[in-house]
Amino acid sequence: MTRLTGDALRLTVLIGENDTWHHRPLYAEIVHRAHAAGLAGASVFKGVEGFGASSLIHTSRLLSLSEDLPVAVIVVDTEERVRAFLPQLDELVTEGLVLLDPCEVIRYAGRGGSPGDPPGGTGADPSGEGGSPR
Repeated sequence: MTRLTGDALRLTVLIGENDTWHHRPLYAEIVHRAHAAGLAGASVFKGVEGFGASSLIHTSRLLSLSEDLPVAVIVVDTEERVRAFLPQLDELVTEGLVLLDPCEVIRYAGRGGSPGDPPGGTGADPSGEGGSPR
């Protein structure tokens, strides 16, 4: 059974929703690579307004012409596993902001599983291929 409690590292990638990687949304590519790397979890949050290095304000207000809203991809796992994932971000993120913050995981439990199981499962890999041990 996988356990992720205690000290961890939070990776936050701030990009635009229109950023792409080979005709696919960049945020989706980051999430899929994090999953393939066996990281504990990743979520994407869409912002309603923001600006970055370009100093252009992107907003969801009706009178604005901007549709490239800010997006935050957040990944949490052990420091070792998150840092091992960083080279992939070097390849993917050409414009944006990548942050690392130490954090403490209080509870990590999936739906229908035991505490510590990956989200959405009971700890068993439905593909039958086995997962990477933590």
